[in-house]
Amino acid sequence: MTTPRQPQGPLHGLRAAVTGGGSGIGHAVARTLSGRGARVAVLDLEPGAAAPPLLPHRADVRDDASVRAAVEAAAGDLGGLDVLVNNAGIGAAGTVEDNPDEEWHRVWDVNVVGIVRTTRAALPHLRRSAHAAIVNICSIAATAGLPQRALYSATKGGVLALTRAMAADHIREGIRVTCVNPGTVDTPWVGRLLDAADDPEAERAALEARQPTGRLVGADEVAAAVAYLADPAAGAVTGTSLAVDGGMQDLRLRPAGR
Repeated sequence: MTTPRQPQGPLHGLRAAVTGGGSGIGHAVARTLSGRGARVAVLDLEPGAAAPPLLPHRADVRDDASVRAAVEAAAGDLGGLDVLVNNAGIGAAGTVEDNPDEEWHRVWDVNVVGIVRTTRAALPHLRRSAHAAIVNICSIAATAGLPQRALYSATKGGVLALTRAMAADHIREGIRVTCVNPGTVDTPWVGRLLDAADDPEAERAALEARQPTGRLVGADEVAAAVAYLADPAAGAVTGTSLAVDGGMQDLRLRPAGR
């Protein structure tokens, strides 16, 4: 079976790996990078949704051996690696009192140490690239205090700090490191949170209202930001975070009609 030809585009010739690319934001990122010309490998616990030309590889970011095997296989299929998108992550709700130590360790292991494992495995390949870029998916929770998100916010604060440290460590190797801070994105995970609410319609309205645009962020909008940061045209951009949050972090609007 022949592999479908990749379209020409601004990312033509680049080789990318996306963790958590089987659904949600990660799948949107993988499709967007591919649509702009990159060859893309999806690393996921369930990569089955990665239809050609995406290349599926099973990976568990909690397990170093699994990550190393998947990264090596992806780099082998692609003939190298230019872009790594660290998207795999899990959510958590509650105040600092509401989750036991085991849950803190579990979420931290995926959201922060998972990035460490994947990046560590990818660095030897990225060092051989002329246009190496790492893009981490962070969150508005890293920069704004959100209710009932203590554990999740702590991990995303870690991702933001880790992004800056990695950028400093690897800038002289020609590897750019950035992150994207989405607001509340209309994904299956948010959908499950809404379904579990006492009044899903009212909860959705509240989430929409706290973003100045009055709507949830689209996964494709986050993916477009990732594609920009991965593009060699953004060669002067490193160590920074790009908010895709409908103005939630920086805007302070007056109530409508006042």
